[in-house]
Amino acid sequence: MDLKIFVSGRNRRIAADVCEHIEKEKGIPVNKCAATKSALFDIAINDTPHVVVVCMGEESNEEIKVYDTLKDIIRIGYTTLIVIADDEQRQQFIEHTQVGRLFFLSSPVSMFALYQKIEEVRERVESVELDLSSIAFEYTRPDCDESFERKHILVVDDEPEQLGQMKEHLSEFYDVTAVPSGRNALRYLERFTVDMIFLDLMMPDMDGMETYKQIREFPAYRDTPIVFLTGSADKDTLPEILLDIKPQRYIVKPATKIELVTKVIELLG
Repeated sequence: MDLKIFVSGRNRRIAADVCEHIEKEKGIPVNKCAATKSALFDIAINDTPHVVVVCMGEESNEEIKVYDTLKDIIRIGYTTLIVIADDEQRQQFIEHTQVGRLFFLSSPVSMFALYQKIEEVRERVESVELDLSSIAFEYTRPDCDESFERKHILVVDDEPEQLGQMKEHLSEFYDVTAVPSGRNALRYLERFTVDMIFLDLMMPDMDGMETYKQIREFPAYRDTPIVFLTGSADKDTLPEILLDIKPQRYIVKPATKIELVTKVIELLG
């Protein structure tokens, strides 16, 4: 099978060499990915890569943190992260990432070592796919009480700090997915199901009202509870704005943990 391999990072020379060698010598198509949260979120949701190779250049600490976007698919074993870095860059990456498991290759990179790791990933992926039916079999009793099943909540906000804070507040009780824009939210909802949505009203590109209207066009989400998030500066004009689309609910941010959980309980039980 062909692996899905993406290459990212600021060292364009090494990235170009890696792409060329893998495609010519291993016959595997390689995709390039910008080192931004939105780009990495897109490939995580839409492509679920088997391998992401980061070619370190002169990344800032904040640029390293964007790879935390992949930490969930890395944690559950879908994706292997390989970072090509010298000693100083390796230490910098370790200090500023929350990714729990990754592999480092020294720069300048040994293509043999990279090929070896890619083959290990291929063998693992093929093994899992072949044996998937024997790994687990789920049975749910027809009379099983699922009233305490964790609900899935989607949080949409263009402010990374706000996203992280809300996810931290809600994750104790609910499964939470956080996305940085309305377009990312729509892509996510095309593939996955959620029980409730917190939606920032003021966002660039596609604001909360436009995102809300497009979400309501999904048959599965016509009645899903949607709570708008708004800054305190917009509080006075908010009721008039919301009157047009009648969501009938909003929270002024930054919201406390109690406010968020109370709102979820109010709407979902």
